[in-house]
Amino acid sequence: MTIADTQPHMQSAKEIGTAWDRMVAKRRFYTILGLVILIAAFVSSVRFADESNAGHFFDRLPHLFDFLSWLIPKDWHDVWRALFDIASVNDKGGEEFNFDRGRVYVWGAFYIPEYFELMIVTINVALISTIIAFVFAVPLSFFAARNLTNSWPLRIFTKRLMEFLRAFPEIVIAGLFSAILSIGPVAAIIAITLHTIGALGKLFYEVAENIDMKPHEGMKAVGANWWERVRFAALPQVLPNFTSYALLRLEINVRASTIIGAVGGGGIGEELKLSISRGFGAKTVALVLLLFVTIVAVDQFSAWLRRRLVGEHAFLLQH
Repeated sequence: MTIADTQPHMQSAKEIGTAWDRMVAKRRFYTILGLVILIAAFVSSVRFADESNAGHFFDRLPHLFDFLSWLIPKDWHDVWRALFDIASVNDKGGEEFNFDRGRVYVWGAFYIPEYFELMIVTINVALISTIIAFVFAVPLSFFAARNLTNSWPLRIFTKRLMEFLRAFPEIVIAGLFSAILSIGPVAAIIAITLHTIGALGKLFYEVAENIDMKPHEGMKAVGANWWERVRFAALPQVLPNFTSYALLRLEINVRASTIIGAVGGGGIGEELKLSISRGFGAKTVALVLLLFVTIVAVDQFSAWLRRRLVGEHAFLLQH
């Protein structure tokens, strides 16, 4: 091979390098231009919102922490008294320090603190909603899976149904059913259940579409019907992942049931809203503390259970 033979290759490499530099420069230019447009649009929208706001956001910005200062307890011991329904030395007959009057007596002198009872209601709403949604989402996911259902009208209808169920936030659905069924946990259960069916259904049918089809084809070859193929060939493969997703959704539903409680869904959310709106510092801090500890505990427990069901190897990086 002569120098003349290698010259075209050298020129080609040089052209490739030049084209690469041009492409990188063009991408940087468009990235910077996009950021400039985004920042300009953000600043313009904030200024418009500030001018349209009767309170003027930027004028009130220095007072941002004034509201939080109202919620700082005068006596930090009242936080523990509020949490465990212990009588406060600051009780003058009003609602701010009437901690011991919220006790839920179970048997004799034994009682459950009011906020613990409300937290149990909130967890029950999330748990019941998740269980009901799981029961409905499992068969819907098999109807929507392309590799398990040959009927495309059934697949399209099932997918659109699940999209419709998860299209509306839980708080919107809860507000609708609260107006129909009155205020209480029932409206919250229905709202969270409907949204969870749509959310879990999508996750489930994506898992079902990636199963190993050899057991399914083997059962079909020996004359098994559709239900038998799903029950004995598909379900054992997807059940660990289904359970893992359901536990993950349970964590989300605990938070959702708390938020829905603020609009009349019962549980700890309703009490937290009232406490904040009335400026009861000790009660608010106690509720936030209990909510934080409960969510952390639920997260840790569900994460541990998912690892036991799916296996530790599913959470490790594959090399």
